[in-house]
Amino acid sequence: MTEEKGTKEHPWELKTPSGTSEYTMYRDETHNPPILVCTVGKTVLQYDLRCINDLHEMLKKHGDWMELGSVEFNTQEDSWLIEPAEYRQ
Repeated sequence: MTEEKGTKEHPWELKTPSGTSEYTMYRDETHNPPILVCTVGKTVLQYDLRCINDLHEMLKKHGDWMELGSVEFNTQEDSWLIEPAEYRQ
């Protein structure tokens, strides 16, 4: 029997694009609203789970590809930055 991935008990085990760090993610659909939980070391970030559908729709509108960008916090923001809600001002 195959165990479902992406759950708290069996999170996705991922690596950063550079391949130097590992992190896990899973869906918590019991939370209201449902969330996507990302754990990097001791840091736990929670994203609104609907962000996956929102990103999918955004990518479809941009021809399945767009540069999302990333920035350090407390610096000039990138207009396409995707970040946890707790960092928004």
